[in-house]
Amino acid sequence: NHEEPLMLIGIRRGGEPVAKRLAQWIGQLENGATPPLGSVDITLYRDDAATALPNPRIGPSQIPERLEGRRVILVDDVCFTGRTVRAAIDALMDYGRPRRIELASLVDRFGRELPIQPDYCVRRIELPRDARVDVRETEQGLEAWLIEPSNQ
Repeated sequence: NHEEPLMLIGIRRGGEPVAKRLAQWIGQLENGATPPLGSVDITLYRDDAATALPNPRIGPSQIPERLEGRRVILVDDVCFTGRTVRAAIDALMDYGRPRRIELASLVDRFGRELPIQPDYCVRRIELPRDARVDVRETEQGLEAWLIEPSNQ
């Protein structure tokens, strides 16, 4: 909807390169008009922060403009349990109240623990819980690699 100003927010770290590529692609479709691009750090908003992160590396969130009245697309590389997205929404709301928040991910691997689904997704694949998807940025674009658990 062109009436709602758009902003892309990448979830640090994996969502940042995906959001950057998405902004470039939107710019190509919109004759060079790229949407504002930011990032959100979720370290302090994770529900497992006390146990999973004994020495957390907290990075800055970069929200380029006011969120009020905007359509924000929250971008991550992989959507799995939904907990990362929940933390990102909590962090984002500390900066303001967007008109609408949508979710884009490169890979949706199912396995949800929360009722959170991507609105936009490149690939949906059901994987074992202990498998991992690693997204890497290359000169040609983004690559997703399936890292299967070792059978030991």
